[in-house]
Amino acid sequence: MPIIVVAGRKGGIGKSTIAGNLAGEFAAMGRTVAVLDADPQHSLVAWAAQGDGMLARCVEKVKDDLRVKVRAAEKTANVILIDTPPGLPDAAYQAILLADLVLLPCGPSPLDLFPLKEALGLALKARAERGSKKPRIRFVPSKVLMNTNLGRELTSSLEGMGKKVLPPIGQRIVVAEAVTKGLTVREYSPGSAAHAEFEQLAKAVDKIVSR
Repeated sequence: MPIIVVAGRKGGIGKSTIAGNLAGEFAAMGRTVAVLDADPQHSLVAWAAQGDGMLARCVEKVKDDLRVKVRAAEKTANVILIDTPPGLPDAAYQAILLADLVLLPCGPSPLDLFPLKEALGLALKARAERGSKKPRIRFVPSKVLMNTNLGRELTSSLEGMGKKVLPPIGQRIVVAEAVTKGLTVREYSPGSAAHAEFEQLAKAVDKIVSR
């Protein structure tokens, strides 16, 4: 039963979007999913409250002890996704300590790479504290405009930081539209380019955590 944490030093890089849409893709694979919203802004909770989609049934707000929430979720779910606060306070570090896999999204701006290095350092610190090869760490190119030089070069820039890079998520208006309806992209616009991206990302993540 994998625990997947989406983390980042910088806000606005798509953490909540990735966590919520991965939940939708895992549910479509037949998994029982729990989504723990540990970000004090509770963006996932607000997203789920906009409609009656699958997120309304699996997103839970985390206010206090994250470990207790994870242990409770383990009793009913076989995939747990945790959205963490930007800025990497203690809550994010505690989540990473519990994780099997940490996803580190990064936007296309060169300025996004500096906070990414800090996030990577925190994940490596957690791995050292655990004395384990876990959590596994992967980068996710996020909010990418593929028709720009920055977008095309982002994957190679991330690969240069020494960790594997998962399929990118583009900057698409349909993603925001889905949020306004309280739906995942799969629910709101099945078969769209955005849906295909999240589906590809979920398959890559599933391959890692199923090993």
